[in-house]
Amino acid sequence: MEILYSDNDIAVIIKPIGILSQSDSSGGESVISKLTEHFGCEIHPLHRLDKQVGGVMVYAKNKSAAAKLSADIANRDFEKEYLAVVHGTPDDSGEMCDLLFKDSRKNKSYVVKRQRKGVKEAKLSYALLKTDGEKSLVRVRLFTGRTHQIRVQFSSRKMPLLADKKYGAGDDFKDIALMSYRISFNHPKTKEKMEFVAESDEFINKYFKSVE
Repeated sequence: MEILYSDNDIAVIIKPIGILSQSDSSGGESVISKLTEHFGCEIHPLHRLDKQVGGVMVYAKNKSAAAKLSADIANRDFEKEYLAVVHGTPDDSGEMCDLLFKDSRKNKSYVVKRQRKGVKEAKLSYALLKTDGEKSLVRVRLFTGRTHQIRVQFSSRKMPLLADKKYGAGDDFKDIALMSYRISFNHPKTKEKMEFVAESDEFINKYFKSVE
């Protein structure tokens, strides 16, 4: 696990595919356990990535930093961008705004038409970066952080992410074609604007022959 930045308040890392971003009841290896062991302090999660998804993440090292950054996330003063490879070819750019319902028993989200208990708004924007006609690379900016949001919003428009069999992909790729590409936020103590970008060539080359 690569550590991009660390100080007394935060740690910014590249989460590998196949490791939990937060601890759960299964007791499996997680970023939290690895960072706790590495730094010897309490680690506070701020956002999540699915186990099958890797990329850049930030964790807080104390309750004060966690509270400040969590408030920024809630107030949408925290930028999160992803790269995804989807089946089909979307428009050059656009926004998706849906109502999502999460079925916790199935650990799956659904686009629904009406507001009811447990339904939350989900919004993202995207830009098409490249396509070969069958699959397309898109850069996605999240405005909300719902469970499986990118996966279910693209799938609901008949453009599931490659390898995402939970949401309708029928290909032979192994890893879900999604990565946390960029985060930008204000440091919880110094207020300095910080930005971290993950190296993306390896990710793109899994699905396209070369990076243009």
